[in-house]
Amino acid sequence: MQMQAARPRVGVRPRGGIRPFPLPTLSFNNNSNRSACACACAVSVSDSELAARGFAVRRSSTGLDVGALNEVFARVGFPRRQEERLRRALEHSEVVWLEDSASSSAGRPVAFARAAGDGVFNAVVWDVVVEPSCQGLGLGRAVMERLVADLRGKGVSNIALYAEPRVVGFYRLLGFAMDPDAIRGMAFYRSRQQIQNTSS
Repeated sequence: MQMQAARPRVGVRPRGGIRPFPLPTLSFNNNSNRSACACACAVSVSDSELAARGFAVRRSSTGLDVGALNEVFARVGFPRRQEERLRRALEHSEVVWLEDSASSSAGRPVAFARAAGDGVFNAVVWDVVVEPSCQGLGLGRAVMERLVADLRGKGVSNIALYAEPRVVGFYRLLGFAMDPDAIRGMAFYRSRQQIQNTSS
């Protein structure tokens, strides 16, 4: 049996602080045949259908209102991010987001997902959010299908994420499975004392 290196994982922080690990670890199902992969990478709603519903598909962070994205993060219970650091993270990420075309303010995201990785073998999905007033419209599925298709199109075959138990079903419908290798994710946390010592 061939040994595989441990895969990077993502922890989701719910309201009220850091969630202790382990969270369910999900990986894109790479054990399926090509036709299943093609099906999993297809989109359920086309860009033109989304445009007809008032949503423009964007595949880069150019034009994204980072402040508005931070507001969506806060409304779904994610921690707010320092905007400059968030901009830097976006520069190093594959990004798919939907812009509300009807909004008077350009760059306002209603759905967003990003992945970071080495661009060749591995990617980790981060920050999948949908504006609460737009949830249930298939927008989360739309950004995730495009993000996975973009990554697979670049040859990235190992796509992983962590998911809170309440959203595991959503990711399973997109072709993700509990980690087939049963690898447990771990996270490094600095103690409050270490943080205080480095900031002094």
